[in-house]
Amino acid sequence: MLLASVLLLGIAWGPGPVLSATPASLVSAGQHVIWSYAGLTPPQPLYTAISVGQVAGIIFFKDNIGANISSVVTSLKNANANSPTQLPLLMMTDQEGGQVRRLSGEPTQSAKQMCAAGTVSSGGTGAGQNLKSVGMNVNLAPVLDIYRVAGDFEDQYERSFSNDPTKVSSCGASFITAQQAVGVAASAKHFPGLGAAARGVNTDTQPVTLNLSASEIRSVDELPYVAAIAAGVKLVMPSWAIYPSIDASRPSGLSSTFIYTELRGRLGFEGVTISDAIEAAGLSAYGSDANRAIIASEAGMDLILAAARDANQGAGIVTALANALDNGTVDKKAFDRATARIASLRKSMSF
Repeated sequence: MLLASVLLLGIAWGPGPVLSATPASLVSAGQHVIWSYAGLTPPQPLYTAISVGQVAGIIFFKDNIGANISSVVTSLKNANANSPTQLPLLMMTDQEGGQVRRLSGEPTQSAKQMCAAGTVSSGGTGAGQNLKSVGMNVNLAPVLDIYRVAGDFEDQYERSFSNDPTKVSSCGASFITAQQAVGVAASAKHFPGLGAAARGVNTDTQPVTLNLSASEIRSVDELPYVAAIAAGVKLVMPSWAIYPSIDASRPSGLSSTFIYTELRGRLGFEGVTISDAIEAAGLSAYGSDANRAIIASEAGMDLILAAARDANQGAGIVTALANALDNGTVDKKAFDRATARIASLRKSMSF
């Protein structure tokens, strides 16, 4: 009870200053943050944060997944039973296929193999059934990046369906449709596309700039998103790369031009945007994780992915967003519209 009271008062556990966010703002901010943790056992503070409504969901990595993952997921959902939000948690992982899988089992083929073999639909079904079997309801897949050169950033692990925009469009839409038919939401990534990145050029480890013309971005890289949106994709993850021809000042995921003008305006996406890992080294110019989260929210990002495997990171971001709401740094009307989109997604989760 003491820890719950501390959280409601906006005081983060662990090292750090006493913070002053209001309880209502903490709950509102919490609806925008996906938390993570290290190891096989979630820490008690994560359970407490869930119970007081400060967690939208959890991302699971390979080190979180053992033989007891189903019971862990169930225990986290049980902590959510008395949350003031009364909304299902978003339980997610990266189950792209081939070498990029957190759970053993389907899809065993890579995205490239599925697209070439015509097995994308069964792969999407398999991914959905696999996640559903352990209680997860969101897959951070498929990758809609169109690789340019064999063995480049996306092709080295065969994460890209193809170097043909038409094939990526059809295969991506098929994966999304099949997976979401099982009841597991899909997240298309990395908008507008990382397919032009060379091998070793990774936003997780360094700032990345892709000097593509606006025409190429819109006619090649964004093409699969037209098909994905038509297929009803629930989430889109913008990239952390900078595309100077459209916005030279900010990475896509921190850019209102990309989120509002391109994705929502030009392409008509009405679902939920989710960030890539907020602690990525590609965002080194934008300060702390909390500061990055505020910038992303101002730009139109709905969900912030706190993927450092540290519950303190999630708590710090929630408090920072709550303080930004209270002091007017983040526009409340826009934030509330994002909250409504997230709530709609969570309500649609049947498990």
